[in-house]
Amino acid sequence: MKAMDAAEVLPHALCRALPGEFVPIVDRAKCEGKAECVEVCPYDVFEMRRIDAADFAQLSVVGKLRSIVHGRQSAYTPLASVCQACGKCVQACPEMAITLIRALA
Repeated sequence: MKAMDAAEVLPHALCRALPGEFVPIVDRAKCEGKAECVEVCPYDVFEMRRIDAADFAQLSVVGKLRSIVHGRQSAYTPLASVCQACGKCVQACPEMAITLIRALA
């Protein structure tokens, strides 16, 4: 999987990626559950919810503390397969917790 370079993040009007060609990956150690990704995504890829126990368990001590301070909320991508790589989520995330990765073929 290859992360998109800043030059590859396209404005929504220029999105040319096929749905599912890229998928958003959320770094739960950075995500503070502020929901900007949910608000800006034109494809409703994201949802904000309580972090799953398995995901919480994988966080470092600092990540767990950050999660607790922010109400244990995290972004999830139940509709990652409809992502068209517009990059709005990447730009909107104040924690820089989202990366667009080319999906495996």
